Amino acid sequence: MPERGTDRTDVPPSYTRPRDVQDVSRAVLRSEQAKRWTKRYRTEVAASSSSLLSTFVAYPLDSVKTRLQAYQFKSFTDCILHTYKTEGLHGFYRGVWSPLASITLVRTVSFSIYQRSKYAIDDWIYRATGSSPLAIANTRDALPTLSTITCFGLSGATAGAAITAIACPFELTKLSAQISVLMADRKDGGGTNDAVRKSYQNLGTFRTAQNLVRHRGWAGLYSGFHLHLLRDTIGTGIYFVTYESVKQILANGRGSSPTSPLAVVIAGGMCGLVSWACIFPIDTAKSIYQRNCLVGGREKAERPKIHFFHARMYRGLGVSMGRSCVVNAIFFTAFEFTKKRINRLTFDEELLREHGA
Repeated sequence: MPERGTDRTDVPPSYTRPRDVQDVSRAVLRSEQAKRWTKRYRTEVAASSSSLLSTFVAYPLDSVKTRLQAYQFKSFTDCILHTYKTEGLHGFYRGVWSPLASITLVRTVSFSIYQRSKYAIDDWIYRATGSSPLAIANTRDALPTLSTITCFGLSGATAGAAITAIACPFELTKLSAQISVLMADRKDGGGTNDAVRKSYQNLGTFRTAQNLVRHRGWAGLYSGFHLHLLRDTIGTGIYFVTYESVKQILANGRGSSPTSPLAVVIAGGMCGLVSWACIFPIDTAKSIYQRNCLVGGREKAERPKIHFFHARMYRGLGVSMGRSCVVNAIFFTAFEFTKKRINRLTFDEELLREHGA
């Protein structure tokens, strides 16, 4: 039986003070305080910096995915050509600033909740069964078990449900920015509400939010919340189960660390592919419903049914899976690399204690 708690091996190497320092400059103290803060919040620091990089690189694919879900195009290529012809290169990055801020915030909070939930559920399972899922997951030659899948899945679902309240308004304004030109050009709803449809064109995040409140009230910022909650609860649970399990299998198969670069890259790509394949019809229904809310003014928006294995609900799946594979491979590679670098940081706790810092 592996020793419980082997997942928490973030102990810094010993730090030896070169000499007693009686008079320490403020710059030195600030530097030591910054190192201590960075190590304490290493998950949040690694998640936020990695999210900024991965989101910006893959945003054009997300923009094309949303257009394919919300409107009819002949093909992926047709959507790209139409976007470039009508909006230029800027069209692929339309609305990028909102998700750069929101996705970074959401990922940071999500990973923080996931880490805390993971340890809490691990403690609960250990008390109930005498076996620690995290110890199993970090034991060489051990395969995923029901307890590890339960631990990672429940932790991911908890994180996904918790961040929906933050993410929903931001994702709605992002969707509006991505399809605002299409909404203005096409006669949704038989050409009614022309003024409403065109009022969203080429607006920033704040002004889009103002328009939503004007047309649908404050509740309009949470249009599609029920679908968003369903998508993120299920999707995030599948996401983390896939990542942790694939990483464990690959690392054990090679006899290497669970955070070896190859295992992280492949597991990161796989978790995006698997989670999107499972929840894509829910995401499509959310995109269609939110579009209907945007173009319908104060009218009651039509709620599309979620049809699994229906071709219409999978339009844009290939783009989404490709984008997700790229995003998560980049994200988790940067995340694990950054976290390892932070774990190597050393700071002088005695020095900080002496100066009351």
